[in-house]
Amino acid sequence: MNFKLIILICLTLVFFSTSSVLARAALLDNSIDPYSFTFFRLFFGALTLVIILFLKEKKLNLSLNKNWHSSFMLFLYAICFSYAYINLDAGLGALILFAVVQLTIIIVALIKKERLNLKKSIGISIAFIGLVYLLYPSKDFEISIYHSILMMLSGIAWGFYTIIGAKSSNATLNTTDNFIKSLVYLFLFFILFVQDTNISSYGITMAFISGGITSSLGYLLWYYILPNIKIITSGILQLLIPPLAIFLGVIFLNEELSFKLVLSTFIIISGIFIYLKTKEA
Repeated sequence: MNFKLIILICLTLVFFSTSSVLARAALLDNSIDPYSFTFFRLFFGALTLVIILFLKEKKLNLSLNKNWHSSFMLFLYAICFSYAYINLDAGLGALILFAVVQLTIIIVALIKKERLNLKKSIGISIAFIGLVYLLYPSKDFEISIYHSILMMLSGIAWGFYTIIGAKSSNATLNTTDNFIKSLVYLFLFFILFVQDTNISSYGITMAFISGGITSSLGYLLWYYILPNIKIITSGILQLLIPPLAIFLGVIFLNEELSFKLVLSTFIIISGIFIYLKTKEA
């Protein structure tokens, strides 16, 4: 892994963790409703990417026949992400999200008949135990199961979005196409499910920063990085995001750094580290 790729990976992970904090900041005081935040996030992201694509290729060579499955995964990830953050702290949401992302990638690898020895099985089991421990109700640490399930769905969708991205041959074109087509799914979601919206200048500003900067640039870099690393490596790299999001949430959102959150983070990362460090049978 060369130095340039390492720098791009670090920058991407910072963008990802910042997105969690921005979403929580926007939704914390009901400055904007989850649907509107998602819409403006993806809209501003699409706008930024269209400009980048045009400056790079001097044309907008988008197709109506491609990327509908990946754009749906982007939509599903983003909409569940926003509704989940109504009642989840930034760090906790990121922990659930990227733990599920990693587990999704592992399960897909198993379905593709990748070998799994005893130590790898132990690693996966430890990661699951950490996630169960986090979500298990306790008097000193209350967590919304409903919003946690939404974040799990978001993690599954992002896992598949990552897997699809590993085959990307043009990161700028594919990411732009995904963002634009995701707006179609958002329009359908609005017709079927949305009754009321709530928009403020602060909420739109958070959505603009999240979509126009951290999401669009982060996802663009991610689709550039993915073909250059193993898909399983992409999963473990994303497990660096929860600690970053927890740190940022404590600093900027005054969120609580509980023992249960820290311990579950350690357990999950330890389990997946064991999986990745174990040689194939």
